[in-house]
Amino acid sequence: MRLRGQVSVLLTTDNAIRRLNRQFRGKDKPTDVLSFPVLARISRSRRWSPADRDIAGDLAISIPTARKQAKTLGHALSIEIKVLMLHGLLHLAGYDHETDGGEMARREERLRTKLRLPHGLIDRSVRA
Repeated sequence: MRLRGQVSVLLTTDNAIRRLNRQFRGKDKPTDVLSFPVLARISRSRRWSPADRDIAGDLAISIPTARKQAKTLGHALSIEIKVLMLHGLLHLAGYDHETDGGEMARREERLRTKLRLPHGLIDRSVRA
């Protein structure tokens, strides 16, 4: 994925991820996964430290939402968390499925196939 640095993952509740989504994206609703690249964090705080070079960013995943999605799709919660992590990691690597003309979707599909994961988030939204 060409992502360098550490990634922290917060496994959280719908209420907590809703607050994060509202605070950072202006969307007042829960979501399944949020990505926070270190560069975005630095630009918000306007402070950079040498340690930031060893950090790729942060992910937040709502376990209740992941559990519902896993049940709906007929696979284990652990599989759904992997799908969400892959999607979030691609965002940390700089991909943006809303603006990249399908580049992220193609990359996600190749990695899902390699990792033997079911349909990813982008693929699901296209099929819906």
